[in-house]
Amino acid sequence: MSQNMVSLMVSEEQASSATAAIAQLGQALPGLISLTPDDRKGLLYMGPRSEVFCEQVVRVLGQNPQIVPPRMDLAEALADMDALNRLRPIQDQLRQLQSRVDDTVTALGSDLMDFSLEGYAQLKLSGAAEGLEELRREIGGRFSRRRRKAATPESGPEAA
Repeated sequence: MSQNMVSLMVSEEQASSATAAIAQLGQALPGLISLTPDDRKGLLYMGPRSEVFCEQVVRVLGQNPQIVPPRMDLAEALADMDALNRLRPIQDQLRQLQSRVDDTVTALGSDLMDFSLEGYAQLKLSGAAEGLEELRREIGGRFSRRRRKAATPESGPEAA
């Protein structure tokens, strides 16, 4: 009996609805950006302990704006903190959904691979009698291994 970790039917309507919902989410958050790997280089990253530090500094400076020099944009820092605090729960929900989608895709792929290996074994066993040997060979290309060329005396380490 083949493995069946997940049994899922995704209709065209469901796929279209999900795709539209993702697009709607992107439209609901038009200020989101994309960073290139080069953009990421040199950025300061805020971990959990640094987040507490940042919140405390911004809060104290917000309560004491007279010590903030004009070159520092306190209003922008407050807006950044507010946006970060609003995006974090969305990020958590997206990660949770992404994890479930990843797990489901993995399970579906595993189910299909398990079935296909069992089916391929059946083709090897009974396929020739049904005139399927040529198709089995074509399908079996997935299992072909490239043979390594044996080292010739001219190309071996002693030849150097």
